[in-house]
Amino acid sequence: MVPPHILIVEDEKTASKALERKFATSGFEVKIVENGEDAMTALKDGIFDVILLDLIMPKMDGYEVLKQLQDTNYPTPVVVLTNLGTEDDIEKTKILGARAHFVKSTTPMKQVVHTIQELLGLPPTPHND
Repeated sequence: MVPPHILIVEDEKTASKALERKFATSGFEVKIVENGEDAMTALKDGIFDVILLDLIMPKMDGYEVLKQLQDTNYPTPVVVLTNLGTEDDIEKTKILGARAHFVKSTTPMKQVVHTIQELLGLPPTPHND
């Protein structure tokens, strides 16, 4: 079985490394980029099953990435993982096409992984703690 490919768009090195480890041990092929511009380039160069997107980043923020993906009807589902968690932030990401919105400080990584596995129709990883 071909592992699902995830593009993680995260500018905080500690967070991106932790996410990379968590998704790799959950059976994903992982690519990490640090900003929205690099994300758009990666999406032109490769095929991903899902995008995990931060909102506050240099060069191009996550809102702009979502807008560009929406404008081009890009089919890959996007899950937002950010420190922005107001009702307005959540509503805005949903309007721009995000399938889920998680707040980093209050969401366990295993919940993010599980949600993405469900989104892709994958069985949950048994050791996903």
